[in-house]
Amino acid sequence: MDGIRVGGTIITIDKEKHRGDLDFLYVKVRCQSNGIGQFIWNTIEHQHPEIRLWETMTPYFDERNIYFYVNRCGFHIVEFFNSYHPSQNMPEGFDGNDAMFKLKKTSNEQ
Repeated sequence: MDGIRVGGTIITIDKEKHRGDLDFLYVKVRCQSNGIGQFIWNTIEHQHPEIRLWETMTPYFDERNIYFYVNRCGFHIVEFFNSYHPSQNMPEGFDGNDAMFKLKKTSNEQ
């Protein structure tokens, strides 16, 4: 924004399987609600039209993230990881306070 970095992302692409993982997407707090996150996500999808399935995770308590991924980006919540249903990817010492939603988005071209 005006030459200043206000957001970014980390993605992992598996071209063979046509899968992508959105590992991290952020927009600086003072710059949120200006369409920057949506711009970042739209750019990723535009640059990777070969990806048929995107996956990401977000903390269960982060309503803003959930709203963004579901209502703005078109992801669907598919799983809830918690102390009763831990993910294989959760770090050691997972105590349930770090409960996460797993989200997926499939492309329309399958």
